Amino acid sequence: MHDYLRAIGFSNIKKNKDVRDILNLVMLRPTSEYVSSATDEEAVFGEKVKEFADRMGISVRGEYDENGQFHVGYYFPYFKAKNPTLKDEVTIEKQSDRDAYAGICDNVKVGVSLIFQLLNMADFIDYTEFHKGSLFYAPMYLTGLSVSGKVILPLMKTEEDVRRKRDESINRDRMIAAAREGDQDAIESLTLEDIDLYATISRRSKKEDVLTIVESYFMPYGIAYDQYSIMGDILSVETVKNSLTEESIYILSLECNNLIFDICINKEDLLGEPLPGRRFRGNVWMQGTVDFMGL
Repeated sequence: MHDYLRAIGFSNIKKNKDVRDILNLVMLRPTSEYVSSATDEEAVFGEKVKEFADRMGISVRGEYDENGQFHVGYYFPYFKAKNPTLKDEVTIEKQSDRDAYAGICDNVKVGVSLIFQLLNMADFIDYTEFHKGSLFYAPMYLTGLSVSGKVILPLMKTEEDVRRKRDESINRDRMIAAAREGDQDAIESLTLEDIDLYATISRRSKKEDVLTIVESYFMPYGIAYDQYSIMGDILSVETVKNSLTEESIYILSLECNNLIFDICINKEDLLGEPLPGRRFRGNVWMQGTVDFMGL
């Protein structure tokens, strides 16, 4: 049973039989189907997808044999993005435990390697049949699924604070890019900034709560490579319902570490009332699509 099914409105699944019934529904009445044009001697990659709410549902992946029979490999809940999150270099790597792929992006805004489950695997297989390689510079559409989160109050910020923060972020991004190219002056400046930041946090943490000091963060969570603990500003809130279970799901648009992306979370799993201006804090499983057509 997939841990993140509840994120798209399946929180009351108690038995494996319930999962099989839902998967049978996906197989018999899919919203869309994908069959890779890339072939080999044995099997062809296939995927059946059923949408249960706006931009979210369940994907079943497997293979078609020479007789056209579909054999299930695995399934997972998905949530697709409406708008691109960023355009940068991304490496696509095959996962070791199953026939799936992950995208890896070292974007300067995030501060860590951003790894996500690749949703449009069929597009990648078709593209690489004629274009070899695994490193691309392409738009990425990122989302997150969460099964645990809370709403916390925002920080008090003036327009001047916002402007200064934006300028500092742009300048830091430039220095990080320069440091990656071997610029010693940029490396020294970043080192001094980090020392000053550590001293400031150490001093303020004696009298203030950490959530009044840290505005947002994006860091790995647990042992899974594509799961993260995040905190970011809520830009907008939308509520949708699972068409099968009628459970309510929040779609939150977040700004986290200067990245804007959507997450979905079951209403029952979110503590607090989400409103624009407040902050979301929780754990997410990152997913995304890469626009190979835009290459």
